Amino acid sequence: MRKNDVFLGVYLLAAIIFLIIPIPPVLLDILILFNISMSLVIVFNCLFAKETLNMSGFPTLLLFTTVFRISLNVSSTKLILSTGDPGQVVQVFGSFVGGGNLVIGAIVFIVLIIVQMMVINKGSERVSEVTARFTLDAMPGKQMAIDADLSAGAITDKEAIVRRQKIQEESAFFGAMDGASKYVKGDATAGLIITIINIVGGLVIGMTSMGLGLNEALSKFTILTIGDGLVSQIPSMMISLSTGILVTKASKEENIGDILVGQLFSIPKVLLLVGITMITLGTLTPLSFVFCGGYGILFIILSFAIKGNADEEAIRSEVDEEEVQADEVRRHENVNSLLQVDPIELEFGYGIIPLADVNQGGDLLDRVVMIRRQIALELGAVVPIIRLRDNIQLNPNQYIIKIKGIQVSEGEILFDHYMAMNPGYVEDEITGIPTFEPAFHLEAMWITESQRERAESLGYTVVDPPSIIATHLTEVIKSYLDELLTRQDVQNLIDNIKDNNKTLVDELVPKLLSVGDIQKVLQNLLKEGISIRDLVTIFETLADYAVSSRDTDILTEYVRQNLKRAISNKYFTEKMTSVVTLDPKIEQMIMNSIKQTEQGAFISLDPAVTKDILKATEIEIQKLEDKGLAPIIITSPIVRMYYKKLTSEYFKDLIVISYNEIDSDIELKSVGVVTINDN
Repeated sequence: MRKNDVFLGVYLLAAIIFLIIPIPPVLLDILILFNISMSLVIVFNCLFAKETLNMSGFPTLLLFTTVFRISLNVSSTKLILSTGDPGQVVQVFGSFVGGGNLVIGAIVFIVLIIVQMMVINKGSERVSEVTARFTLDAMPGKQMAIDADLSAGAITDKEAIVRRQKIQEESAFFGAMDGASKYVKGDATAGLIITIINIVGGLVIGMTSMGLGLNEALSKFTILTIGDGLVSQIPSMMISLSTGILVTKASKEENIGDILVGQLFSIPKVLLLVGITMITLGTLTPLSFVFCGGYGILFIILSFAIKGNADEEAIRSEVDEEEVQADEVRRHENVNSLLQVDPIELEFGYGIIPLADVNQGGDLLDRVVMIRRQIALELGAVVPIIRLRDNIQLNPNQYIIKIKGIQVSEGEILFDHYMAMNPGYVEDEITGIPTFEPAFHLEAMWITESQRERAESLGYTVVDPPSIIATHLTEVIKSYLDELLTRQDVQNLIDNIKDNNKTLVDELVPKLLSVGDIQKVLQNLLKEGISIRDLVTIFETLADYAVSSRDTDILTEYVRQNLKRAISNKYFTEKMTSVVTLDPKIEQMIMNSIKQTEQGAFISLDPAVTKDILKATEIEIQKLEDKGLAPIIITSPIVRMYYKKLTSEYFKDLIVISYNEIDSDIELKSVGVVTINDN
């Protein structure tokens, strides 16, 4: 057996033996002093423990010390009643504490019992009970927090196991403390009862067996009983105090001394007010000015000393912070932070800052939030966080939009003006500063607040500067949304529908298509402005056709055909829509020029033929735009994606739709054909 096990066994066995076998007074003195020493060891360990779990064995220790203390109390009672000589320690405590006065000793003993039972024991018991309850109630939340950190990669599996183990240990500890605190309460009650028994029994034995008079017996046995109670209750009170200290610990980083001293003497003005108050009491009241003034001067000096230390600490902290920052700059790892690129940035000159400053009434931040919400509803994609920052290098009223760190568009506004645009049918002109609307490059005028009402009454479309920036930003994001869609975004979309469509997702990913393949399909759709919000339909289509083909361009065409209702609703809002068709001869020429490779298919047309096709397309597009119609060209399904690739670099706004992507309820009117002359 190990030495520690032997010590605990002997300690507990001795307590049981002392309840049965009488012990000599000298041995009782040694054991009483040992008990007092152990109680002091426990108090200071609890006081300086960093956290409660450092004393996780305290509930068991509480039981052992209580039993040992009661056994000593019983042994001392035997000696008091049998011989009247319980040893030197009991006699010294009984006579010294009371100063030789029986009444004083009794009062001190009674006060000690009351303080322990009504204050320390009761408070410790209540704190233990409440702490145990709150610890148990908080367990599910702590477990969820650990799982969330583990899922986010903030902690490792090993760290998660350690934290879960700690939660279980805390729960077991406070639950045990809730029950163990009852031992302390019972111990105090038992000590009071034993004291009463000692006094009554001592009087009876002293007068009957020892031949003592009433006063002599009362004096002798009361002093011995008080001494016996004190040597028992003082260690008991220290154990009770240890219980209270341990269950009320809040900090896990500092010891209790640093916390209490730091919190009491950390605010100079508090000490200054106390010092002034003490001097005032010494001056205006009969209280001794020497004592009150001395305390007042002491607190005032302490106030200025702490303030000086606080100022020095602030300067030292500032210097340390600057040194840390300098070290961070010098460290080679710091370069990593420079590699981060924001997906979307809106930079603006200082003249536009009021639009983004909430304190100045600006609502640009709210509009940015609405942009992300609008695009999510319209196109089904989550827009990354949009970074807003001022740039003193820009003109005061200028702003630029960056995608992945590269400027893609810019604009300029007049802060205290409105932009008025003619929708095309207003004949009356207004005066203003000519400009262009940045999102759609329409002709416009900057007008003042006083002109706004007249412009609106004439039929002009009038918008304020924040709306101009928001509209411009929205259109830019839509144009580059396919580039902004990352694999992680796609995985998030997959996870979002997996709960209700587990079979579909498990069949598709990764058995048929990888996350990267699905990303390419979704990017193809977003590139042409097709919403990916109906992910279930998209995934169902991919699961159907990915078995026969993994070409993401071909899969995109299948998806588009199954989204024909959404496509028709987007582009064919009127009962009869005018469109342009593609000459079958051109379609055949395109199909004959397609070359298949391992990287996919591409068009290998003669440059002269390509030029003729683009020229013919431009002519038909112009006809539609002259009539105020959207440029829509209808092709056969097999040609659509190749024709779109051929024209996408030249006609950004051209809409190319196949016959299979048009809902059967839609009526179309062909107003032209893209064709070229045979040469």
